[in-house]
Amino acid sequence: MPADALSSALLPAGLHDVLPSEAAHEAAAVERLLAEFAAQGYRRVDPPLVEFEENLLSGPGAAMSKQTFRLMDPHSQRMMAVRADITPQIARIATTRLKNEARPLRLCYAGQVLRVKGSQLRPERQFTQVGVELIGALEAEADAEVVLLAVQALTAIGVPHLSVDLCVPTMVSRICAGLGLGEDEIRQLRAALDRKDSAAVAAVGGPAASLLETLMSASGPADRAMQALAALPLPEGAEKDRRRLTDTLALLRAAMPDLTVTIDLVEHRGFEYQTGLSFTLFSRAAGELGQGGRYRAGAQGEDRGEPATGFTLYMDTLLRAVPAAKAPGRVYVPHGSGWETARRLRADGWVTVAGLAPVADAAAEARRLHCGHWLVGGDVKPVG
Repeated sequence: MPADALSSALLPAGLHDVLPSEAAHEAAAVERLLAEFAAQGYRRVDPPLVEFEENLLSGPGAAMSKQTFRLMDPHSQRMMAVRADITPQIARIATTRLKNEARPLRLCYAGQVLRVKGSQLRPERQFTQVGVELIGALEAEADAEVVLLAVQALTAIGVPHLSVDLCVPTMVSRICAGLGLGEDEIRQLRAALDRKDSAAVAAVGGPAASLLETLMSASGPADRAMQALAALPLPEGAEKDRRRLTDTLALLRAAMPDLTVTIDLVEHRGFEYQTGLSFTLFSRAAGELGQGGRYRAGAQGEDRGEPATGFTLYMDTLLRAVPAAKAPGRVYVPHGSGWETARRLRADGWVTVAGLAPVADAAAEARRLHCGHWLVGGDVKPVG
């Protein structure tokens, strides 16, 4: 390929072209997921790619500030931002344009997001998010519904070996606050827990050290983690987190007894705007598929805004675990065959590729255009 062609094909790090087979695979998976959401009463909304900065980065959107591209709108002369996450947009729609709709409000979405940088595990900066938001419900049944819906939808599109990791990102800070630790000590503890550094937890944890070390070591299979958690004396502020985790797990067990569930009792990373029970979806075939959890729609802080929960799936990762559907057969329709002939073939399930000019060898042309069949004498025949 000439140097100038190579230069024009070069894209920024974390961005890539989605070519035909991959694009078809993603489109089919997205539509199947949305159909699963719709079957449980979730209605689709489609917010814009770009919004005014102050709107996009308010409420739960503030957590995505460092990942957000900004630009000046030449029309309004106001700063705009390209969405790095769709959940804050759904929260905005729910609390403004749909504020008078009956609660709980069930919404779903699919769309592209753009981020300033990727991560080591997920280097892509532009990718498709698909998800749901359940707004206006406080019950543990709402938490269970979104987890079960995520698992059911992923199973429906063929994702194998699914598991769910539950966590409560607020538990550690509530334990520390309940035992009298200050903000600086809590930040140090959070960093130590993120590293799973038990020595640092013991050094800076003070009255919370022993309890937090127990939580850290108990994380793992759900039944073992909950047994350890049930035996711990927790400050009043953390007690509601324990009750919510207990109630939601019981609902998951009742609905899907064979679902693999783990619990991380000290996890916090990646749940910056969550205010309660949260979860991560995994597949052994592809790793992390998405995240979800509790937040407040329309405001920052756990005591303001509407209660909400939901999840987001990352299609770039998810597609690695989903078998591509068998593509319909492609048939080459030679020039002059007529529109009605091709229409009847499409009605029978074929993909038609029309010849736009006469050719000497129609079978060779069919092969050149990636068609496994061609129309000859009114019949569809395989290309030899």
